[in-house]
Amino acid sequence: MMYTPTPVADLNTDVDDVARLLTADGERIADHDLDPWVADVDTHMLRDLYRDMALLRRIDAEGMALQRQGQLGLWAPCQGQEATQIGTARALRVDDFAFPSYRETGVTYARGAGPAGYVRAWRGEAHSSYDPHEIGAAIPQIIIGAQTLHAVGYGMGIQRDGGDQVVATWFGDGATSQGDVNEAMVFAASYGAPVVFVCSNNQYAISEPVGLQAQVPIARRAPGFGIPSMRVDGNDVLAVTAAMRWAIDHARTGRGPAFIEAVTYRMGPHTTSDDPTRYRDKDELERWRARDPLTRVEAYLRSQGAFDDEFAADVAAAADKIAADVRSTCLGMTSAPPVTILDNVYAEPHAGIDEERTWFTAYLDGFAESEREVSR
Repeated sequence: MMYTPTPVADLNTDVDDVARLLTADGERIADHDLDPWVADVDTHMLRDLYRDMALLRRIDAEGMALQRQGQLGLWAPCQGQEATQIGTARALRVDDFAFPSYRETGVTYARGAGPAGYVRAWRGEAHSSYDPHEIGAAIPQIIIGAQTLHAVGYGMGIQRDGGDQVVATWFGDGATSQGDVNEAMVFAASYGAPVVFVCSNNQYAISEPVGLQAQVPIARRAPGFGIPSMRVDGNDVLAVTAAMRWAIDHARTGRGPAFIEAVTYRMGPHTTSDDPTRYRDKDELERWRARDPLTRVEAYLRSQGAFDDEFAADVAAAADKIAADVRSTCLGMTSAPPVTILDNVYAEPHAGIDEERTWFTAYLDGFAESEREVSR
């Protein structure tokens, strides 16, 4: 796919230079190059993708509410990015492996994380909310872009084991300015690692617009590393699915890494500690609200007679249940003693950790002693 430079001022709002199969109004674009990659996606499969996105949005809303109520320490919302996360994650095989960032709740959902898998770490109860080996997804990475290097290392391991699995890694537009992401692409291209890089271009690196760091569409950077790329409408789950299938096929058949830039939008704050009203205006938000990934699929399904009140009620009930499960699981957690934060830091006994545990225990005991003094 050929690209022409886009003026910096237009990068935040231009959504025309993307691959798309469903318009914002839910109309199917015919005779597109991506059609062969989703030839099997009928209305039944599209209903399943809609259900996934609806449940993800509800999990995300519950996470926000739990944080505001003091039950979670932090939450990184993904409202508006459901199509990118579900479309890419559902295209993976069970034995493929995912390396998400901290915002990819939809990836961990699609890989099979249960209610505790969304909130345990954000509540501070453990280093990870789930066992990575059980669901085929690494611990969500907080350090910006670090997961891309982990993914490439894993992919090189697959090569040496002689497997045909694929690794996928997700990161934001801001992460593309990090050395880790660029180093990961150098290694992936040099060794032909079976890695799919998914850039969720949600228009903001925390509070700075993408145009501040990207002079041309981000997808144009990958070919400079020798990696083929595609720029896709990240709010179109059908197009995202097609793009991911293309990228996975490229990686799985021994042709090396592939890169997807999914142009989407973060409707909420960067995290619950952020105030997005300080750096973006309401008009911009409303423009992107009109491109909502759920409403466009609903519109298409309704045009096909595949979205009725019964289906809507079924999805709503499933969303209510998963939200209730997340909430009850979160509220039912028993906090471990603070000193356990030092458990499992090393695989083998380590004198340095033992020393820190002794110091930390004495430190905590000091608070108990102070409380006893006050009570007297």
